[in-house]
Amino acid sequence: MDYTVIIGLEVHVQLLTESKIFCGCANKFNPDHPNTQTCPVCLGLPGALPVMNQEAFRLAVKTGMALNCDIPKFTKWDRKQYYYPDLPKNYQISQYDLPFSQDGWVEIAVDPEQDEPRKIRLIRAHLEEDAGKNMHDESGGGADSLVDLNRTGTPLLEIVSEPDLRSAAEAKAFLQELKLLLGYLEVSDCNMQEGSLRCDANVNLHVHQDGKNIPTPIVEVKNLNSFRGVEMAIDYEIKRQVKEWESSGKTMGEVAKETRGWDAERGMTFSQRGKEEASDYRYLPDPDLVPVIVSEEFLEQIRNDTCEFPADRRTRIREAYSLSQYDAAVIVDQGRAFADYYEDVAGHCGDGKQAANWMTQDVQRELNERNIGIQDFPLHSSVLGDVLNRIVKKEITTKSGRDLFAELLNIDSDEIITAEQIHQIIVDKGLAVVSDTGQLEGVIAAVIAKNAKAAEDLRGGKQAAAGPLIGQVMREIKGADPAIVRQMILDAVQE
Repeated sequence: MDYTVIIGLEVHVQLLTESKIFCGCANKFNPDHPNTQTCPVCLGLPGALPVMNQEAFRLAVKTGMALNCDIPKFTKWDRKQYYYPDLPKNYQISQYDLPFSQDGWVEIAVDPEQDEPRKIRLIRAHLEEDAGKNMHDESGGGADSLVDLNRTGTPLLEIVSEPDLRSAAEAKAFLQELKLLLGYLEVSDCNMQEGSLRCDANVNLHVHQDGKNIPTPIVEVKNLNSFRGVEMAIDYEIKRQVKEWESSGKTMGEVAKETRGWDAERGMTFSQRGKEEASDYRYLPDPDLVPVIVSEEFLEQIRNDTCEFPADRRTRIREAYSLSQYDAAVIVDQGRAFADYYEDVAGHCGDGKQAANWMTQDVQRELNERNIGIQDFPLHSSVLGDVLNRIVKKEITTKSGRDLFAELLNIDSDEIITAEQIHQIIVDKGLAVVSDTGQLEGVIAAVIAKNAKAAEDLRGGKQAAAGPLIGQVMREIKGADPAIVRQMILDAVQE
């Protein structure tokens, strides 16, 4: 069966504001105290009137501009009618025909080292209020349903892509790039476990048959809240739709659009309901909120407040510090603070590649072991830059640098580490590069004498035999240069 996978994503992003979008209630994740962050406005009580949160609109426009969207001068609010326990008003304040941004794009590459970036078009990004959260417990004999309205009224940005994605891997890459951008912009914490970033995936197939592209019915998989979940749900849905086509042959239009949920434990989607169309929501302009007029001065303020985007930063640091595409991607994709730290280290040590090696290996390993972010790393970037600068200048070896790194990590994080302290540790621990060949010759001679078999193997051409000899010399003289030691050993065994 020959077919093309067609995927479009609807991504929902909670914005980082102090209060909700149309009232003064706190905007924070608070599952331990349900239904405590509510007021007459977000509960939809009679006589309560909404007032727009200016910061929510600013963050939304900032995101729209970063997504290469057009920002119209005029936008308005609409009421989207539907009836669920988590929506007390029985309508959601959203945007329909005049969203604040539209016609954008994001570039992605599943494998940055091999793939050319591909442009994924965006239909729109619009603002709306979030609904509450329904919780269902079907364990035991009965079924209980609860609702927490703390989330009701949280400012929510919905980013809708064109159906340009062609695989589950591309959908995952799109979400990862989007999350990274939102983090750089500091518009959302994108905590998927808390629901700050979640998405719905629209999936169908175009079956190639008799020279035609035959579209199968579209399925919307709802509320996916992990990268792995998105990838697995789409992969499952593709296989399910292939089987469905082979058994029924139903095409788009012959079957109503279906909404399905994702069961992560069973690794399968399940039918929920038929999908509503726009007419079912009976959109109407919200009479309680005035339209928003966007001025050029407002847009210019946002442009001046916007950081360098991840895609641009990857290109710049790759060129500025002579990095591979892989190293640049790893550094930038760890987040804005990590990339800032890297650039500071590279500036202090004068070698971008050396800094990249340490950041992606030694520093990242420490962060993982300590379960912290770079913001909480105990060594200031200037201190690590000083250590690496000494390696670059061959004042210490890479091995001595790692010993020095470990010593510095043991110093109280509140203490300011000076260059004099670093120098003193090098002296006290004997970490400086040893340039006294006489000292090296004596140790090398003793090591060869104790390892006659290894020396004989090396003399006979077995280069691997040099490793244990070099290791023993290095343990005796910590500041020895491995390259010099190796050459001196080779010379010594031939004498």
